[in-house]
Amino acid sequence: MRRDFWDGALRVSVPFTDDLSVRRLKAGSKVLLSGIVYTARDAAHKRIVEALDRGEEPPFKLDGQVIYYAGPCPPPPGRVIGSLGPTTSGRMDPYAPRLCAAGVKGMIGKGKRSKAVVRAIARYGAVYFATIGGLGALLSQAVKEAEVVVYPDLGPEAVYRLEIVDFPALVAIDSLGRDMYDR
Repeated sequence: MRRDFWDGALRVSVPFTDDLSVRRLKAGSKVLLSGIVYTARDAAHKRIVEALDRGEEPPFKLDGQVIYYAGPCPPPPGRVIGSLGPTTSGRMDPYAPRLCAAGVKGMIGKGKRSKAVVRAIARYGAVYFATIGGLGALLSQAVKEAEVVVYPDLGPEAVYRLEIVDFPALVAIDSLGRDMYDR
């Protein structure tokens, strides 16, 4: 990945603390994300949504949060985390509308989203970031801290809290439902 590709990228702090921060992002924009995100894949999404449906508190704060669809590899010596590439976002589509309704404002993954997810993104003012599959080792360099926070029994699919700095992504679907993949 050419570093100069990211010249002029918007610097975005996460989690989102106001709707204006989300609304300024437009489909197709290059961004560098910094702050706190949580990883979650299929099994974790299922558990989180089931907890919400039972009226329980989610295992981490969802308001304004960004969820990265990834299952990190173990860290090599001297590293915070191992390879950290995105998983196919469509696998989380059954859960994404419910999580947007619960306050999630951003998702990071790869690939197209269902019409139901695009509608939920627009309805709740969220955003979907796409990053590049196959670059997990490079993407992991943006992670400064990593810790398992819930569901350790899921192994690499446990929910991790990540502190990221200048994590590269594209705005694939903006808060108005404009979809980069449909262009």
